Amino acid sequence: MAQPQPNPTGSLLATDGKPHPRQDTLVIATLVLGAVAFVAAQFHHLHLLSSWTGLIGILTGAYGQFISVTTRERFLLVIGLGASAIGFFLGMAQGGLFGGLIGY
Repeated sequence: MAQPQPNPTGSLLATDGKPHPRQDTLVIATLVLGAVAFVAAQFHHLHLLSSWTGLIGILTGAYGQFISVTTRERFLLVIGLGASAIGFFLGMAQGGLFGGLIGY
């Protein structure tokens, strides 16, 4: 049986030639959230932004890994997860999810 040829109109991340809109959306969301969390973690006063975007990026990336279909999707999800985790942990170290908002 012949292998299916990649669809030129399909997803950039789909190596099987089929579109994966949900997975692609999760990949993009995880990468954006990871980038925001990582950059925001470099500034002490942005700990709320970095910790929350990092946490959401970790959850988004974990679900994306669960439903991912291709290696390309998984590769980019791992990059986004790593950036989200670094942003989350640095944000937690600098004040956390609620630091300064609820008591102290």
